[in-house]
Amino acid sequence: METATALGSSSVGVVSGSFSRSGFPISTRPDFVRFSSTSSWSKQHLPHSYSKSLRWGLSVGSKKRHGAIKASLSSDSTGPAPSIAPLKLESPVGQFLSEILNSHPHLLPAAAEQQLEQLQIDRDTEKQKEDPTKTGTDLVLYRRIAELKDNERKKALEEILYALIVQKFMDANVSLVPTLDPSSGRVDTWPRQDEKLEQLHSPEANEMIQNHLTFILGNRLGDSLSVAQISKLKVGQVYAASVMYGYFLKRIDQRFQLEKTMKILPEGNAEETHIEQVTGDETRPNANNVSNSFKNAPPHPEAPSWSGVMGPGGVADGIKPSRLRTYVMSFDAETLQRYASIRSKEAISIVEKHTEALFGKPEVVITPEGRVDSSKDENITISLGGLRRLVLEAVTFGSFLWDVESHVDSRYHFVAN
Repeated sequence: METATALGSSSVGVVSGSFSRSGFPISTRPDFVRFSSTSSWSKQHLPHSYSKSLRWGLSVGSKKRHGAIKASLSSDSTGPAPSIAPLKLESPVGQFLSEILNSHPHLLPAAAEQQLEQLQIDRDTEKQKEDPTKTGTDLVLYRRIAELKDNERKKALEEILYALIVQKFMDANVSLVPTLDPSSGRVDTWPRQDEKLEQLHSPEANEMIQNHLTFILGNRLGDSLSVAQISKLKVGQVYAASVMYGYFLKRIDQRFQLEKTMKILPEGNAEETHIEQVTGDETRPNANNVSNSFKNAPPHPEAPSWSGVMGPGGVADGIKPSRLRTYVMSFDAETLQRYASIRSKEAISIVEKHTEALFGKPEVVITPEGRVDSSKDENITISLGGLRRLVLEAVTFGSFLWDVESHVDSRYHFVAN
């Protein structure tokens, strides 16, 4: 069995931004969408908080009945239901939806609608309870209680969004990759479902996805059998970046398909030589392209082998022209920046929590010099075909995240203007 080393320190450039509390660098704006050299994005720490410990598996929780949706397990059911996603939902609403997903997944959309209606009622009730006459200790206590209730609603909303994403994968008959366990040896024991995942995107979006895979795998894109020892942190960063790429891609493709149907697409006169402004030269595993926040990172021991496996020439040769790429290039910088941004804190939190549930919480330390100390990072054994499957799932997860976020926001407004 061939053992290759992959995704060395240069691959950290796949995603830039602040390190989240989970250790994965999650940014509202993916670094693979670039503007001119004069443009800049601020890098900021995410303001929201996360639970300190995440349980594994989306399993059956509370068996309470909510609203008109009545879902019950058979009386002979014993033990927890099989895990259908790496992240376990913990709030009462999330546990209820977990039960629906395991027992009656076709009822999930209706159950989610009812929970959103209840969240809206609760939020409206809280607004009506506001009393401007409260002062002193009463005001402080009132605000603290209101803050706690608001946090509960936000967590319930996140888990509604996550459950709807999982349900979309179930509808497509695609199983999510389970939590990776390096101690079990080779981790990619999941079934190959690349074709199913590709069918969930438009032809134009698939062209962009193939180019994204080329940036990551280079001239090894067609090699699915070779096995690699890869840093788990690096794979987690690639996964999170690919989720954000899928979110951006679906947002762009939705507009593209609408204008295509209406026959109002702009003329494709953009030069292909400038395409890196859109798809991100920064995503290419090249030490010259590592984002500023990681330029001082110590060399990773895997870097020499990986740079030999996929040189810059192999990557460039694999990038193909795309109508959607040309279409994106017609955007001005302000429009592109808006489309490249993840719109809600809830969506950012979902990306982080799902990635952490899948890969575990990495032990990453930022040294006083600004270096990334990943000396305690683990390696995982995975085939290049398994890595491709992970990236395809991540892109699809991001695409579903956009769909679900838009759908839920139309019923329970939470996306900031």
